[in-house]
Amino acid sequence: MRVATGVPGFDELVDGGLLTDRLYIVSGPPGSGKTTFASQFVTKGAIDGQTSLFLSLHETKKELVEDMSNYEFGFDKAVSSGRVKFLNVFESEAKRLLAPSSRSGGDFPDNVENMTNQIVSFIENKDIDRLVIDSAMLLEYYFSDDLDDFIKFLTALKRADATALVISEMTDPTSYSDEHYLAHGVFFMHNYLEEGGMQRGVQIIKMRGTKIDSNIHAARFSDRGLRVDPSATIGD
Repeated sequence: MRVATGVPGFDELVDGGLLTDRLYIVSGPPGSGKTTFASQFVTKGAIDGQTSLFLSLHETKKELVEDMSNYEFGFDKAVSSGRVKFLNVFESEAKRLLAPSSRSGGDFPDNVENMTNQIVSFIENKDIDRLVIDSAMLLEYYFSDDLDDFIKFLTALKRADATALVISEMTDPTSYSDEHYLAHGVFFMHNYLEEGGMQRGVQIIKMRGTKIDSNIHAARFSDRGLRVDPSATIGD
């Protein structure tokens, strides 16, 4: 079973959508459209009657709603509908979810098992269908001293009953990190300057269970958010 991403043109590149209950990494440099992609993803979930959790390190709900108000794909309505649960990791509700340890002054979880159980339980109890973690820096913040715990957490996310997107700040599509190897799919968002302006593109680096090509397909921002042209490829 597949779910639509809400990004026009993208689903044509992945046999109609993302395989459900799997883990995907959306990578790319700043300003390439990663958070917009994720916002369209949870908005599409709300339109289809699904519930999403958007866990952010970078922005508050108010800031993200304001940022996405420049587009007309309906992110504000999705949030106000109650179908998109938004948590900033530095707010009290998110800290309770992540089960901070008293030993560390409330900044880090007791252990990876406790944190994982809390998030998986939240997903199950709230019937979360779609999960966004913005970004992988959030995970590095919690697991900076223990790579094994980081891997265990990502492995648990893969088993959760939710289709998960983890945003990863990466500028080199050939430089892979642990989350790229563990994920079911990796999508890279390109943006670079050429004569005539900014060139944007989307590249499917990896997607298990789906026939893909590795070409960079043209992308652009429109009034309705990020759009991909599956018939147009960009040269190296």
